[in-house]
Amino acid sequence: MSNLGVPLLLLAAVSLALPAAAPAAGGGRVAEIRIADDRGDHGPPNPFRHYPRGSGYVRMSWVFDTLVWKDEGGQFVPALARSWSYDGAKRAYTFQLDPRARWHDDRPLTAEDVAFTLAYLREHPYPWVSLDAVDRAEVAGPHAVTVYLARPYAPFLAEIGGTLPILPRHIWAPVENPQAFDGPSAFVGSGPYRFRHFDPTQGTYLYEAFADYYQGRPRADRLIYFRSTNPLVSLSSGQADLAQIQADLAEPLRRQGLTVLEDERSWVRKLMINHTRAPFDQRDFRRALAHALDREELIAKGQRGFASPAGCGLLSPDHPLYNPAAPAYPHDPARARALLAGLGYRPDDQGFFHKDGRSLQVELLASSITVSGGAGSDRDGAILKKQLEAVGIRVRALALEPTTADQRVRSFDFELAISGHGGISGDPRGLNELILPAAGSVNSSHYDRSPELNQLLAAQLAEMDPAKRVALVHRIQELVAEELPAIPLYYPAAMTAFRPAKGIRWFYTPGGLARGVPIAQNKLALLP
Repeated sequence: MSNLGVPLLLLAAVSLALPAAAPAAGGGRVAEIRIADDRGDHGPPNPFRHYPRGSGYVRMSWVFDTLVWKDEGGQFVPALARSWSYDGAKRAYTFQLDPRARWHDDRPLTAEDVAFTLAYLREHPYPWVSLDAVDRAEVAGPHAVTVYLARPYAPFLAEIGGTLPILPRHIWAPVENPQAFDGPSAFVGSGPYRFRHFDPTQGTYLYEAFADYYQGRPRADRLIYFRSTNPLVSLSSGQADLAQIQADLAEPLRRQGLTVLEDERSWVRKLMINHTRAPFDQRDFRRALAHALDREELIAKGQRGFASPAGCGLLSPDHPLYNPAAPAYPHDPARARALLAGLGYRPDDQGFFHKDGRSLQVELLASSITVSGGAGSDRDGAILKKQLEAVGIRVRALALEPTTADQRVRSFDFELAISGHGGISGDPRGLNELILPAAGSVNSSHYDRSPELNQLLAAQLAEMDPAKRVALVHRIQELVAEELPAIPLYYPAAMTAFRPAKGIRWFYTPGGLARGVPIAQNKLALLP
């Protein structure tokens, strides 16, 4: 699919049979950069069709720019907007756009495009961004646009300014069904790369440098993604210049001269709980589950030791607003059994609990979703089944491939499900998405049964005083750990290896790309 009229000779460039491109001398231009991953298909790279996890967003971000972007230090820097200001009295952000910005079809990008994007995405929501806090956008000049807020909104720059892809009005205005919009014009953006080809079967993407990019021509002429089930071989053979790797591959790759990056704790493996069903609707039952789990065993056996135990307050320990005082649930089988007994369950002669003549049995969905959206090896399902059965809970385990598991989790068609996500080191607005049902995210716990938690989640979005917002976010972490709508398990070590001889210095972005994507593919690495 998505041939888009690309010449056959150009399509052949994505073949893995081709030798690796020669490195550039002196850190200058390179012919191509090849990125390997084990999933391959992350959806077509436009805002309405990319895979809904971070890996899909990253592939889209090469084509579509935002108003601001994060640099290597995690600070917002100019992108389409070369400057911006906030008027608290008017609750309005004004952006001065870079007049050099152009669309890939050579038409100028103007304030009309920004105002149109906000209006269009209110009518056709982009799942990654909520525009509920935006009242309107007004064009203040050819390259000036003012966005008025309906109410104070602390995450505006992180969520809207730094995440929302800006669309060309001249292309999207007549499009009534954006999810069905296909063809070359659906991929006309203002980013540093033009999209040329996507083959979901082969798992290949091809991008070409946009020579007239307003921040300068990108340093790599072509950007290629391809599927690889063995990143060590792909990197060692020179077929790949960058790949996310398992932590135990770091030293062998370093010895081969590759550079290995390690991210902060920005992705969490999590046990999702369907708290709308009995017995999961009882908080003490969820706490019994938490005490039954042995995170250290999960890390030792499932991650070969390359992970750290997760806290139950959702935010990463590396987040500046992390609350270390949030309740914890150490492995304590006796406490788990006592909590179950308190709920009226009684053990049979084999130690398995029952109640009202029915055995206590749960279904556990296991998937091998990884930090890059791919499917890695996984033993977590078998280990959790053994741990729960050790305290007297029978488990019916079902292994699913990640996309199917995501569909069942999104529709809350499960009892227990092993999943995972990033977004725990970015703006704490992510807590609302990870907890409340209205967000509609595959990562949401769909939990709104605590009035205090609901009130605090709303309040932290509107709190423009940073110190007061810290206090709110700390209390939110305490409450969510007390309620336990889901159980965070561990933070796997996230590593990426790249070939320094290409002269491109990749980096992880503190707080993650956009609203918290923990992938070391920041587009700034390829800009001059």
